[in-house]
Amino acid sequence: MVRIIVDDKIPYIRTALTQMGVEAVYAPGEAIDANMVHDAEALIIRTRTRCNAALLEGSRVKFIATATIGYDHIDTNYCTTKHITWTNAPGCNASSVCQYVESALLLLQEERGIQLNQSTIGVIGVGHVGSQVAHMATQWGMRVLFNDPPRAEQGEQGFVSLDTIAQEADIITLHTPLTRTGKNATWHLANEQLFQSLKRSPVFINTSRGETCDTDALLKALEKKWVSDAIIDVWENEPTISTPLLERCYIGTPHIAGYSADGKANATRMALRALSRHFNLGTVPPIEALSPEQPEVYAPTRAEALLHIYNVRDDSLRLKANPHLFEQFRGNYPLRREEQAYDIHIKK
Repeated sequence: MVRIIVDDKIPYIRTALTQMGVEAVYAPGEAIDANMVHDAEALIIRTRTRCNAALLEGSRVKFIATATIGYDHIDTNYCTTKHITWTNAPGCNASSVCQYVESALLLLQEERGIQLNQSTIGVIGVGHVGSQVAHMATQWGMRVLFNDPPRAEQGEQGFVSLDTIAQEADIITLHTPLTRTGKNATWHLANEQLFQSLKRSPVFINTSRGETCDTDALLKALEKKWVSDAIIDVWENEPTISTPLLERCYIGTPHIAGYSADGKANATRMALRALSRHFNLGTVPPIEALSPEQPEVYAPTRAEALLHIYNVRDDSLRLKANPHLFEQFRGNYPLRREEQAYDIHIKK
């Protein structure tokens, strides 16, 4: 019997593991420590569990699955030297993050008077998430600028420089992984130099990783009006976030952009399939997100229908009222389904 430690906030996983005949120990991600994992062979985690020598040295762990796109919380070099297999869930919540960004854009149009079909959006990082965001923005008539240096260096066409985005974008949205070294490191990619170079006082959106943006630089950019508004879902030093930045943000949320029930189900499914392959545990049972209570939506426009399905302001208001509950809001996030779970009726 494989001994598994599982983050207790990963949804749908208990029933699935039970159906697979697998027993597991469940614990909050931040509480998973060296004593707990010492005799474990596998971990299924999220970003709150840092998998490094301090956690893993001397343990029996041979497999780690993170139910997240990002994996900067895993010391991959250490895992390689210790022959520990690790896996993430690339693209699992791309449509969820896209829904979040779309909701924010629709609010900007409704409340800030930004006409999307007359605006240019700069998408920095054009992977699973960035590609979906770019497609969504195109559907709303936006001009899209693509920035992805690693892909451009491989000879792919259609990408522009950060300088071009700084000159031409009305909205800038970050969708990069967090990397701290190398030619295209993304740590503090959004820094004072970038903000000071902006020409149109754009809206700045970050749903990637908190450390891709320099908090102090963004605060200064908002003060100086280099940036007109900020929409922030990811923060430096989570869960101890900058309350001055939260107060200045147009939208500030507790790292939940990818937290639709659909995205969570995808992540759990991918983690369990990887676990099953590694330990030859057999077929993973179906994992389906819960249905919304009211799947029929009637609205005069598609934009209003989508904001009825998910309005990011609700998440922002909760966090702004109680920033100290960041982890509680994140760990007990309510059911949120994506557009495909609804039957939308447009009636003018």
